[in-house]
Amino acid sequence: MSKILIVGGGYAGFYTAKKLEKHLRHGEAEVTMVDPLPYMTYLPFLPEVAAGSIEPRHAVTSHRRHLKKTNLVTGKVTKIDHAAKVATITPVVGEAYEYAYDQIVVTAGSVSRTFPIPGVADEAIGLKSIEEAVAVRDRLLDNFDKAAVLPAGPERDRLLTVVVVGGGFAGIETFAELRSLASALLKDYPQLTIDDTHFHLIEAMGRIMPEVSLPTSHWVLKNLAQREATVHLDTQLQSAVDGVIQLSTGESFESDLIIWTAGVMASPSLRNSDLPIEERGRLRVQADLRVVDDEGVVEGAWGAGDNSAVPDLTGGGVGGFCVPNAQHAVRQAKRLAKNLVAVLRGESTVEYKHKNLGAVAGLGLGVGVFQSGKIAVKGFPAWVMHRGYHGLAIPMWERKIRVFGGWFWNLVLGRDNVALSKREAPREFFEAFASRPKA
Repeated sequence: MSKILIVGGGYAGFYTAKKLEKHLRHGEAEVTMVDPLPYMTYLPFLPEVAAGSIEPRHAVTSHRRHLKKTNLVTGKVTKIDHAAKVATITPVVGEAYEYAYDQIVVTAGSVSRTFPIPGVADEAIGLKSIEEAVAVRDRLLDNFDKAAVLPAGPERDRLLTVVVVGGGFAGIETFAELRSLASALLKDYPQLTIDDTHFHLIEAMGRIMPEVSLPTSHWVLKNLAQREATVHLDTQLQSAVDGVIQLSTGESFESDLIIWTAGVMASPSLRNSDLPIEERGRLRVQADLRVVDDEGVVEGAWGAGDNSAVPDLTGGGVGGFCVPNAQHAVRQAKRLAKNLVAVLRGESTVEYKHKNLGAVAGLGLGVGVFQSGKIAVKGFPAWVMHRGYHGLAIPMWERKIRVFGGWFWNLVLGRDNVALSKREAPREFFEAFASRPKA
């Protein structure tokens, strides 16, 4: 049997494995997927997880529950020698070993793209994982508890100041969802008012959300301003040392919660391979998702998702390539699986082509925006569209049911605003009172 190795279990990796299980005949190929996590994270739900609108476990999909025919390895592919068709796999426990393959699918995804701004690496947190989203939620809830027992002053202001860097979809959704959460919390803290909370979004460009029209982005700015949330356009973050925010406009204030959402880049793990990489660090692939170099197709190598420079045949992509989002990653994976099976059977491949269906964003409970061409929907109807689309888009029906069920009970019972930050040190309670041998 042919051996197929899938590097990464995110959107593209999970869907490639799922569709290979569907299309491969019994005994036709052996599929192995390597990922350090046992689940796929549905990234569009991270802002709602951070705001407490979705249970964290409902925003992830278990690999082992839904990939019954795939060999799953918890670890990382730390080196790819495609000339020899050998990959080095480093499991979470045990020694690294070499794995020989016939076909390799590189779907390692992306990571947060940062800049060498003083303090960012030490003080900020990203929003690319479920763990980060939960940590953001717990931090904001804990800060409200702390601020409620403090008098008005710099220390309380710092605790109740939230800074989001980046005005793309991820940044705006995170910013608006956290503003919604903070506003809802105020009813439980009579010591605090909305004037005590300070929300700042920093965007280097002159506009937010480039995926929507300019009038729609202006509506979002107006809506955020009405909710006491400040957006700084044409502004760069210059320093965040010790939580002290220094902006290019000369403004300065302190924050205890700094969230970085200013773009992504292809996983740096691609550098440890002999596969062709373009100038932005992405895998070079052609429209049928096979890897290519200057001489043509690299046999036995495939790529999809955020780590690949996939040509956008519709002409709508930035620089001629598909933008890194879930809409493309899922569809690329499905096409890749079909093309890979076709190659194994000596058949021809089909090029990937998908025109963006539009963009939809949730901006807190009851508020959203939708844009498709010249059609724009704002407010409550767009929020319903956002939840409907993403609730159905998360893979597997058991996940969809859990998500919709959670939304329903939140509607009936309200948001569950309990922080579990002590989970970071679970043995603290036991250690405090445990008996120890006498010296």
